Amino acid sequence: MRKLVFTLFASTMMFSGTISAAGAEAPTTSPATESVQQVSSSQATAKSGTFVLKHNSNVRLDAGITNKSLLVAKKGTKVTATHEKKYGSQTWYKINVNGKSGWILSTLLSSATTKVSATTSAATSGVVSTAMSLRGIPYKFGGTSTAGFDCSGFTQYAFEKNGKSLSRTTLSQFAETSAVSTPKVGDLVFFANTYRPGISHVGIYIGNNKFVHSGGSKAEVVSLDNSYWGPKFHSFRR
Repeated sequence: MRKLVFTLFASTMMFSGTISAAGAEAPTTSPATESVQQVSSSQATAKSGTFVLKHNSNVRLDAGITNKSLLVAKKGTKVTATHEKKYGSQTWYKINVNGKSGWILSTLLSSATTKVSATTSAATSGVVSTAMSLRGIPYKFGGTSTAGFDCSGFTQYAFEKNGKSLSRTTLSQFAETSAVSTPKVGDLVFFANTYRPGISHVGIYIGNNKFVHSGGSKAEVVSLDNSYWGPKFHSFRR
C-alpha cells in the first residue's frame, strides 16, 4: 500500500514538474505584438523643400514626440527637409538646422518662398523688360555680359538686374526652382536634349506661349510652337 501511494505521489510530482518547465519556456510577450506604428515609422522616403518654423520647436532624434530632443529651433528659422516618414497618423520631416539633422512634426513648418519666385508684378515686369532689352546681343558660350550671353548667363543677368538672385548654370537654376503647371510671365522655361542629354537650355517665359532667351546666334523671342524648341520643352519653373 505504501509503495502504491509513493508511486502515485512521484508520478504526480513528475507531471507537475513537466507543466512547470513548459511554462517557464513559454515567452511572456509575442514578438507579433510589437507596435505596428513603431515598425512602420522606421521607413523614410526622400523629401526636398525649404521650410520656416511656425513656433519654437523641438528637433528630435527620430520621428515621434517620445524621442529625445536634440535642440529647440526658434520660430522663423529656415530649414531644409531631406526625408519624411509616417509615425501613426502624423507626418515627420528630417531637417537640417543649425548644423544638425533631426526630425520635426510637419505641421510645425510652413513652406518658404523660393528666392527666385516672382513676388510682385513689378519685379516680374522688370525681369521681362530687362530680358527683352537684351534682344539682339550675340550668343556666346560661357557669356555673362552684354558682350555676349549663353542661355543661363542671360537669365542670371536679367534676374540680378532686378534684385533677384539666380545661380550661374542651367542645371543649378533648374535645381533651385520648382516645377509649375500653369506658367506666369517671368517664370523660367527649361528644355532638354539640345546640345547634350538632359536639361540643357533655359529661357524666360513672356506670355502668349512665347519665351525670350539667348540661343542660336543671338538673344531673341521664340514661340514654344517652334519646330525645334517645342519638342525639346521640358518644364516651367519658378
